[in-house]
Amino acid sequence: MFDSTFIRNAINRSAESPLDRRRFLAAAGVTGVGVGAATLLTAPAASAAADSGAVTDGAVLNFALNLEYLEAEFYLRATTGSGLAANQVDGSGKLGGVTGGRKVAFKTKAIQQYAEEIAKDEKEHVLFLRAALGGAKVSRPAINLDASFTAAATAAGLIKAGQKFDPFADEQSFLLGAFIFEDVGVTAYKGAAPLITNKTFLSAAAGILAAEAYHAGLIRTVLYGLGLQAPAGAISDARDSLDGPTDLDQGISAGGGSNIVPLDSNGIAFGRTPGQVLNIVYLTPKVATSGGFFPAGINGALNKSGGTATAGSSATPTGGAATGAGGTGTGRSTELLVGGAVAAAGAVAAAGAFQHAKKNETVTEAAPAV
Repeated sequence: MFDSTFIRNAINRSAESPLDRRRFLAAAGVTGVGVGAATLLTAPAASAAADSGAVTDGAVLNFALNLEYLEAEFYLRATTGSGLAANQVDGSGKLGGVTGGRKVAFKTKAIQQYAEEIAKDEKEHVLFLRAALGGAKVSRPAINLDASFTAAATAAGLIKAGQKFDPFADEQSFLLGAFIFEDVGVTAYKGAAPLITNKTFLSAAAGILAAEAYHAGLIRTVLYGLGLQAPAGAISDARDSLDGPTDLDQGISAGGGSNIVPLDSNGIAFGRTPGQVLNIVYLTPKVATSGGFFPAGINGALNKSGGTATAGSSATPTGGAATGAGGTGTGRSTELLVGGAVAAAGAVAAAGAFQHAKKNETVTEAAPAV
């Protein structure tokens, strides 16, 4: 049983604003706290800023919730053909719709089951975060699962300007689409952990981080088994050119072998600052409040990307392999112009991982030799 002092202190840390704080306190019934309040406070995490310039746990939860909305909508639509229900997306901020997404015609039973399991997990993350935040939860922002993937794939050199990348076209396209942002969730929770002050919230965040890491590891393993190291490396390089000048991201191969778990020289997974995460999901290396997968931005206190000038400061690992192809990272200063091609295109073409369709057609994939 939590006493009233603990409940009040946790609420003070978790609220995004004085109004949220009053709502939490009212819901908790302080004074006169009981089991219901304890349930309200079993919560998770990610990142943001609030009242006096300090980051609050409530802002962290809402930042995480935005990312979980994105992942849940992607996996649910790929596995069921529909997304979250209307009563699972409401809250403060502007409620947005979802563009794109449809059920994937999986051919491999195991890959379909993996996708279904992840979809279930991501939906549960959404419901858990919403319950933890109560009346302070944000609504689902507008999400783009169509043009955003095409822009990301073009920037990574997987397709040429004018072509379309559809992650719902087949199971290999789905896996590459998942890889575009799957690792981002892991690094987001890792980078947000130092911002969380309440130990209950931190414990829950660690649990979600572990789940996201399992998901990312599974996607990376399947991609490696299918021989898709080249396109995965190109995607990794594209993410790297968005999140700042440091060379953080890692592909699925290194030194002629696998690189399923991207770690630094100490065997520790790296994290990204909230600003770096938003640089990737907004598909821009610049300071921005919208773009890419979130065309109208995200809801909540933390909604601005960091830009290359500020990204990478607190989440930069030291040492370790850190290039998309798995080599040693040396840092890069290039800016990714979404919609332009990058040098990785040649590597992808040489690997024969894709058969590029004609202009304005959807890209289809050929099964590569393993």
